[in-house]
Amino acid sequence: MSASAPYLHYQDYLKTAVASQLLSERGSNLVVINPGSANIRIGLAQQDVPFNIPHCIARRTTGANQAPKKIVQDQLLNSQVTTAQHVEREKAYDSIASLLKIPFLDEEVANNSFTRKMGRADGYANTPQSNRKEIAFTWTNVLEKKLDSSSTLPDSSPNKGEVGGPTDLKEGTASKELGSSECKLKEYICGEEALRISPTEPYCLRRPIRRGHLNVSLYYPMQQVFEDLQAIWDWILIEKLHVPHSERNMFSVVLVVPETFDSREIKEMLSIILRDLHFSSAVVHQEGLAAVFGNGLSTACAVNIGAQVTSVICIEDGVALPTTQMTLRFGGEDISRCLLWTQRHHQTWPPIRTDALAKPVDLLMLNRLKEAYCQIKEGEVEALAVVHSYEDGMPAGSHKTRLAALNVPPMGLFYPMLLVPDVYPPPPRSWFNDYEDMLEDTWHMEFPRRTDLSDGFYPSLNGGFPMWDSYPSFQTKPKKEDNIGLAEAITKSILSTGRIDLQRKLFCSIQLIGGVALTAGLISAVEERVLHAIPSHEAIDTVEVLQSRANPAMVPWKGGAILGVLDFGREAWIHREDWIRNGIHIGSGRKYKDSYFLQAQAMCYMNS
Repeated sequence: MSASAPYLHYQDYLKTAVASQLLSERGSNLVVINPGSANIRIGLAQQDVPFNIPHCIARRTTGANQAPKKIVQDQLLNSQVTTAQHVEREKAYDSIASLLKIPFLDEEVANNSFTRKMGRADGYANTPQSNRKEIAFTWTNVLEKKLDSSSTLPDSSPNKGEVGGPTDLKEGTASKELGSSECKLKEYICGEEALRISPTEPYCLRRPIRRGHLNVSLYYPMQQVFEDLQAIWDWILIEKLHVPHSERNMFSVVLVVPETFDSREIKEMLSIILRDLHFSSAVVHQEGLAAVFGNGLSTACAVNIGAQVTSVICIEDGVALPTTQMTLRFGGEDISRCLLWTQRHHQTWPPIRTDALAKPVDLLMLNRLKEAYCQIKEGEVEALAVVHSYEDGMPAGSHKTRLAALNVPPMGLFYPMLLVPDVYPPPPRSWFNDYEDMLEDTWHMEFPRRTDLSDGFYPSLNGGFPMWDSYPSFQTKPKKEDNIGLAEAITKSILSTGRIDLQRKLFCSIQLIGGVALTAGLISAVEERVLHAIPSHEAIDTVEVLQSRANPAMVPWKGGAILGVLDFGREAWIHREDWIRNGIHIGSGRKYKDSYFLQAQAMCYMNS
């Protein structure tokens, strides 16, 4: 159905169609992008599940960029845990140990007063040998064949072939088996392959989003962040979705953004989508709201536990409630780093050089171990596992070991000091001129349009961004980030609604999304601890976490796909010509935040 079709006709059509039919009809030309700090979920709306790809890029370094050598772009000098943080971490561990009925951190097993409840982690005991996630990573092959002299390498895809495919070579074999006259270094490498590049190779890893914001800093200039986002997304579109530049004018995009993003960050992403990637139109939906809709709900408390950030927000009848938004600066990667710290303290980790911050491949390994073995349950939880060492220029080494206290790291969600989340400071916000909250009711304001700029003024990648000069500066405070545990954040968010009827409904409609939501025992732990966190004077005695209909990490993407199909043709869609020529003006009725307010009618189609 075209965007110009009468709205009543659009409503009549929706009443005769179900979501699966609409996805089939319209989903082939609709790309859904759900960017995160560590991973990006992206795919065509008609797909059952999206591609889930590490949101990073490794660029080849040359000349002066190699000295001093920097493996990770935003690697900071102050990444060590302070003495105060270490003391707080040990206190948090002992609090968890008391709760889980396991020995305290420095307590000898022989002298502890607790009854030992020995048992291997479920991830180990119930998993067949052939399916255990203990296969070692191989170093990425950074070479590609040289083109003929008559050919030129396309700018859009410098690393030909499927990343992560069978072309991977172990470190040291590429230069020996392939002559320098036949191959050359790839200019850049995206996705998981970027995380598996040997430190001996001349590449620098970049993560354009960190802790829920664009990773702009003195170490990572704004223009590099934009260029890297465009390169990663463009590579995925070509290599994974097979959507070349020449066909993108026939495609539209649903951008499902985390609640942590500021308005300018959303504007810049829209510019990348419409101006640089050449899509015809785009619409923005909020991640928490899309997740609730993706599970067929209209009212719920969405708790998104991502890799680096945890967000909580309440949705009522398809509308996000801005005053309920909470942002916690920890996530799944922090649990993985805590897993390493726990094993080292118990002296169960092999004597190998494992560095989750400086060696991305080590973090990949730790994430796998966390997903396979960590869970929340009382008693001691141990497992026999194989860990790997990744030394420069060497094949991976295998080490059998006994992992201990596997139920402690995920409890860091409730005791955040255990995770020490501030290893990386938040990105500086000084580059924002208009960082108003994306949920503030500001669309009634009319923004002035600059008459001194022509229709074709929009800058190239090498230029500035003069269109934002026409926006007033909102001197509001940056988004609030609370250093409290998950149970307190959920309780605080729901109680802030101020209505007992809604509060009772929300406490019984908690939805856990994000990869960490798959942790065994987390649902019952959330229910128990949230109920305990509710003040005694509140007339609420029931807490329930709803089971997700699909993989919790993919639910926001799926909700965005359905919303994009049901909402197609509405005024919330932004068209490329309008964006490039005029920017977007709140008074025009097409501001991105309009799309957060869903019609109640659309809700019934999800349940069809």
